[in-house]
Amino acid sequence: MLASEQRITSADDYKRVVRRGRRSVSANCVTYQLMNPNGGTPRFGFIVAKTVGNAVMRNRIRRRLKAIAHDLAPEIPLGSEIVFRALPPAAVAVFSDLKAELTHSTTKLAGRK
Repeated sequence: MLASEQRITSADDYKRVVRRGRRSVSANCVTYQLMNPNGGTPRFGFIVAKTVGNAVMRNRIRRRLKAIAHDLAPEIPLGSEIVFRALPPAAVAVFSDLKAELTHSTTKLAGRK
């Protein structure tokens, strides 16, 4: 589970990352990344809309995204703020495929200047 300092919780922070951050689109998820000029630990946010499925499915996807973020956190540059937006195909995606996609997206965004 992610520590509280590693979570994006306010609506304003979500809006800022989604609107101003760089974006990487994959089959199951859209990844947004914005660098915080103040640094700090990497922070993660998760968006799983009702179009993805019912409440049980959305919560399962959110738990999977949180587990992946927990595994990726040590590799993410300090000051990164990342929001994962699940797309409807994520409901039937295999965990290993989802993890590979998000790993690729975050490394791709971290590599860009």
